[in-house]
Amino acid sequence: MKTNLISIALIALITSCGGPQQSGEKSGAKSLSGAIKIDGSSTVYPITEAIAEEFRVDHPKVKVTIGISGTGGGFKKFSRGETDISDASRPIKDKEKAACKENNIEYLSLTVAYDGMAVLINPGNDWVDYLTTAELKKMWEPEAQNKIMKWNQIRPEWPNLEMHLFGPGVASGTFDYFTDVIVGESGKSRGDFTASEDDNVLVQGIATDKNALGFFGLAYYEENKDKLKLAGVDNGNGPVYPSIETVKNGTYAPLSRPIFIYISSAAVKRAEVVEFIRFYLEHAGHLVSEVGYIPLPKEEYSAQLETFNEFAVSYQ
Repeated sequence: MKTNLISIALIALITSCGGPQQSGEKSGAKSLSGAIKIDGSSTVYPITEAIAEEFRVDHPKVKVTIGISGTGGGFKKFSRGETDISDASRPIKDKEKAACKENNIEYLSLTVAYDGMAVLINPGNDWVDYLTTAELKKMWEPEAQNKIMKWNQIRPEWPNLEMHLFGPGVASGTFDYFTDVIVGESGKSRGDFTASEDDNVLVQGIATDKNALGFFGLAYYEENKDKLKLAGVDNGNGPVYPSIETVKNGTYAPLSRPIFIYISSAAVKRAEVVEFIRFYLEHAGHLVSEVGYIPLPKEEYSAQLETFNEFAVSYQ
């Protein structure tokens, strides 16, 4: 069984293409101005956008822009120094660390929430109740391409109808995580499925096709539960459906995970970025829940705020 990433990632990951460090003074004046550039995961986007909306109320002169290039696309921009903060639904990869190092970008990683990865079907699908992890692998592994095309190839009692698969694109951290824990190797998958970095495209695809199946973050299901149907996942202990409770207690395995933001050392030299991250960690607890994710324990946000303060002051 895979290492439990949720428990590992509770502590802020200070890595760098360099190192960690000390605490600064709060700069929270209404007169703050400037711009903050954020890009990355579509999964983390709703959290960061909710934080940004509240932050704009207190600091209307700070322009916060948030893109959705996927986790991989976001790290490319981050490693080139084009963004201040990168939303990520998986930890940074070695090649992305190397790109940061090459451009002298040091950074801090913070865990901001937990997310469950939902497996979705069309409400008109009356044969799928749950899938085992072995069945999901049979559907999605590279060897399935142009071979595993019909539902009755997964279970003989299911109909002799074509499956139409939908999933995040290859730049997505959700794609990386799903292929890692289901297929067995990150980034390895059949290629004959409808891919998009925009989860709303996946929602629409599944919602309009009785033979569709796809996966994406639980929060997007919560926003579209009138259009979609959840499939349970059986990891050997019986079917479990994703919910705040099953993600939080770890029973929805292996499709539960932590999600992150990364902040560059150059960005924390600017007061508006420092104040934004402090605001993020101080308000994430309730805003995370409002947009359908699972917050960390209160003490973990406090610990990460302390870690961030140390990091920020060391570059000021």
